[in-house]
Amino acid sequence: MMPYASALPNTPNTASAPNALVTCDNLVKIYKVDDIEVVALQGLDLSVATGEMVAIVGASGSGKSTLLNVVGGLDVPSAGRCFVAGNDLTRMSEAQRTTYRCFSVGHIWQQSGRNLLPELTLAENVALPQVMGGVGAGRRAKRTAELLELVGMTQHARKKPHQLSGGEQQRGAIAVALANAPALLLADEPTGELDSVTAGEMFALLRRLNKELKLTTVIVTHDAAIASQADRTLAIRDGRTSTETVRRAAPLAAGAHTGGASAVIGLSGATHREVVLIDRVGRLQLPTEALERIAFGGRADVRILADHVELWPAHAAPAPDGNGNGAGAGSAAELPAPPSAVKETEA
Repeated sequence: MMPYASALPNTPNTASAPNALVTCDNLVKIYKVDDIEVVALQGLDLSVATGEMVAIVGASGSGKSTLLNVVGGLDVPSAGRCFVAGNDLTRMSEAQRTTYRCFSVGHIWQQSGRNLLPELTLAENVALPQVMGGVGAGRRAKRTAELLELVGMTQHARKKPHQLSGGEQQRGAIAVALANAPALLLADEPTGELDSVTAGEMFALLRRLNKELKLTTVIVTHDAAIASQADRTLAIRDGRTSTETVRRAAPLAAGAHTGGASAVIGLSGATHREVVLIDRVGRLQLPTEALERIAFGGRADVRILADHVELWPAHAAPAPDGNGNGAGAGSAAELPAPPSAVKETEA
């Protein structure tokens, strides 16, 4: 099951991490409807390592699906840069973009009608991307059989989509998405129309493929159970990456200081740790919980200490001590202890 060769020219990305498959740098996407401009992405930064599984969460309209459309080559960025597997998506011709969509990335959509053509059998659906990619009949038949076996759908090869359950249709969609061995799999709410049991089975399959094939996977989801199993969960707010939640190697012991539960769709602080992302010019988005508990009023007083930085409401900042540090008492609300004050034991 070797990947097929892509005709895309590679563009080196010296700004990304050495093992990053996806790098978005100050990404902007503006849609124009009549005479109104809608900014869907406002300088978003993102890096996804090869073989990583990342969940993207956020409120409706936050820019999640727009991000997947840009990374998937369906939309052209308005500004910034976006690299996937060394390909610069901001500088592609339309022919190169078509080749990219055919070979470098696979899509799974929430609606089964976007994944499978109703007039074709499941096997024919899996074979179609390969036909478009110029794969010969013999190799195409072998590849189709391998993929259907991989997703547990061999016995349904001759069935059409209306003869399959929702879960079976999504399994077939995975096989279609992997037909030309893409480096990146994008899934937009893939379990949104499934019951909880079937959704769990679907995610277990995605996770297995991620690990066995080292398949880099990005999932947009509202399902906390799915987000909790990803390697990282990124929250998008107002078109920017706001917070990142990383799954702990091992859950903290009962009663251990967790620094507060993650605000990202209810992930537990015992199993996940949340960090705030800082862009290249030092801007950050505070978690919603902090904004709700502390009355910043749009301004904050910054105190730089030896090993951490404190943010105080500008109207309630404590007087510095003799060393220019914050007093450390009298805060407007009790906040979790800073990381330097907490000793966490992780496997």
